[in-house]
Amino acid sequence: MKIVCLGSGNVATNLASAFKTSGAEIVQIWSKTLANAQALASVLKSQAIDNLNEIDKDADLYLICIKDDAIIEVASKLTELKGLVLHTSGATGMDVFSNLSLTNYGVIYPLQTFSKNRKIDPSTIPLCIEADSEETLTKLRSIAAKLGPLIYQVNSVDRKILHLAAVFACNFTNHLYQISADILERNHLDFDMLKPLITETAAKVQSALPKEVQTGPAIRNDELTMRKHLQLLKSTPELVNIYETLSKSIKKTYL
Repeated sequence: MKIVCLGSGNVATNLASAFKTSGAEIVQIWSKTLANAQALASVLKSQAIDNLNEIDKDADLYLICIKDDAIIEVASKLTELKGLVLHTSGATGMDVFSNLSLTNYGVIYPLQTFSKNRKIDPSTIPLCIEADSEETLTKLRSIAAKLGPLIYQVNSVDRKILHLAAVFACNFTNHLYQISADILERNHLDFDMLKPLITETAAKVQSALPKEVQTGPAIRNDELTMRKHLQLLKSTPELVNIYETLSKSIKKTYL
């Protein structure tokens, strides 16, 4: 299978590498910034391009791994292609392709957080797929199976909901880690001390619902402790707002 990868960021790096490991040939890497395309192409032994007019028309798969706002602009320039065109966005509907001159298209959304310098076993990644026809869906299932067994047919509406939930579970959670790290750094304490707590918190929800394992002062309605915390945060009003909002949400859920 010959693949053209449009994009060179975190998702592109991980998916293109996983497909190559599965036996596919990554024939081209496109990026608006040629140096970025070259960096990934050199690893995957493929051609780097920054001009969409140079796209190989004979590939089997065109994998669009770019920011959501740019998908329709890039896809609109993909013409006269026989291969399957897929985007990888959680928040973008499949209908982004519907008015373009594409004959078969769909979505493969890997429900995972990616970084260029961190490898993830693709067989552990849920792959949410959607296609424009049953024939295309059959092809897409076969392609997804090259990465792993966790394949789910998910429509555009449900995929957006999954993406929203993922933002809360991953992106917002990671930002809270950063807030914790900043608080500790300002007070000359080591973030490593929190890592066992973070590990255990994540481990709990592998075997129980989050609602069953919630702890902390808000669920105990420990007002004295919460007032002490807010006093410590008084010099950073934005953190006071975050603390109060999350604490109120916990109370509303449990009390």
